[in-house]
Amino acid sequence: MKRSANAFDSVLFDLDGTLIDTAPDMGGALNALRAEHDLPPLDAASIRPHVSHGGLALVKLGFGADRDPALLESLRLRFLELYRDAIAVGSRPFDEMHALLAEIEARGLHWGVVTNKPGWLTDPLLAALDLAGRAACVVSGDTTANKKPHPEPLLYACRLIDRDAANCLYVGDALRDIQAGRAAGMTTVVANYGYIGPGENPAEWGAHGAIDAPLQLLDWLQRDA
Repeated sequence: MKRSANAFDSVLFDLDGTLIDTAPDMGGALNALRAEHDLPPLDAASIRPHVSHGGLALVKLGFGADRDPALLESLRLRFLELYRDAIAVGSRPFDEMHALLAEIEARGLHWGVVTNKPGWLTDPLLAALDLAGRAACVVSGDTTANKKPHPEPLLYACRLIDRDAANCLYVGDALRDIQAGRAAGMTTVVANYGYIGPGENPAEWGAHGAIDAPLQLLDWLQRDA
């Protein structure tokens, strides 16, 4: 369906790697866990591409994917404890994100967060960065029965803000974000500045477009779709 300019009335963001650069603290927690096991730290560049894929992916990176599943789960839980205790030490909104959110708000549009991160981590992170009170909705990985790539979290977000998915932009840096957004009937945009690994090709994800920096999203808010 063709939409006229300014038809988008809401923008939803993935959290890690899209709205907030959480790699410093996620990487810090992984290296703290490795230190507990007398292992040397991994460099930030090797950790960064894995951050959007969550705690288990990071634990597999740090300790090996072929480890016993029970051990990996134990390591994951300890990783989350360490991350929770230092959740906003180095994490910050990406460059230009403050300006983008201010412009979205100035236009009278809604913005919100839909993430697979559990609420007990999402909520304190947003609060620490003074974003919790500004988001029109926050849907975490344990808010609904299904997580992305299922569309349920995105559709639930639309119900919370009383907006039509067809008039919503969803921005994310992972394939599951684009899959969820398209399944929900949203226009999807890849955050190329996020945590995209060298073996990933966002051009194959089926998104409607991509941005290399947050303020480029303003072009989408003026675009026919």
